[in-house]
Amino acid sequence: MILVIGGMSSGRKTYVCSLGYAEDVFSQDPYSSAPVIYGVEKYVLDHIDSVDIADLAEVLAKKDVVICQEVGMGVIPVEYESRMLREKSGGLCTLLGNRADRIVRMICGIPTVIKG
Repeated sequence: MILVIGGMSSGRKTYVCSLGYAEDVFSQDPYSSAPVIYGVEKYVLDHIDSVDIADLAEVLAKKDVVICQEVGMGVIPVEYESRMLREKSGGLCTLLGNRADRIVRMICGIPTVIKG
């Protein structure tokens, strides 16, 4: 599995397309049969109080590519939901990072391989 992380509009999806994946094989549903899952942080936010990140990581680790926006940078938010999103998304990325064959961090459209 390749884990692609980066800030908003950093070129994550464009990078994955450059690997040979067409956008019609992308899905935001981790439980779909799609090989590429993006917007994992949105799924976590939508299920903030019920998501088990260990179970979700198990499902996502079987995908070809997982794309997740980095949400843990900057000022720590006051709102509960925002803090939990940072906590759970960060924990999920940590679990996925441990299992990933390659991790790519996108910055300004430039891919930087940080694992693999």
